[in-house]
Amino acid sequence: MPTPKELFLTNNADANRFLAAEPLGLLIGLVLHQQIPTEKAFHSPYVLRDRLGDDLDAAAIAGMDPEELEAVFKERPALHRFPGAMAKRVQKVCDHIVQEYDGSVSAIWEGVEDADTLMERLLAIPGFGEYKARIYLGVLANRFGVQPEGYTDYLPTWPSIADVESLDDLADLKARKKAWKESQPS
Repeated sequence: MPTPKELFLTNNADANRFLAAEPLGLLIGLVLHQQIPTEKAFHSPYVLRDRLGDDLDAAAIAGMDPEELEAVFKERPALHRFPGAMAKRVQKVCDHIVQEYDGSVSAIWEGVEDADTLMERLLAIPGFGEYKARIYLGVLANRFGVQPEGYTDYLPTWPSIADVESLDDLADLKARKKAWKESQPS
């Protein structure tokens, strides 16, 4: 993974450094990034790593007993508002990474020359629709320099974590998203 610009997806500097250095952590954060605050979604992979007692490993998570992984997600404080469902989703994503990319998240984009191919790969991740795939591409492009030919066609056209360049940006993201939604035709 190319050296990223600094990430500001949580209020915890250690968690932000972890996300920048650990592609699976960032991917899990994106999986969890729904129906909970952004900071919580992206801090949870850091907590998950600590609870598992090791580095995050897609094969290890994919191979865990589902009930054991669910218990890890439910441990207080829970990693998500819906810890059981999200444990299952994370396990499916990890299994996908193992089956398709030999457990390497960065293999999703490494060697990809055009954005159409990258988007196909992102959309194939369990639980990823166009919205989440475009946000992930935006983060990869803006923060990690992953910019295959045509990538600008897929960048989010709405305020998203892809645009967050400081803790102030993170704090303002909700307000910017709300203003954007209100400006859209019904």
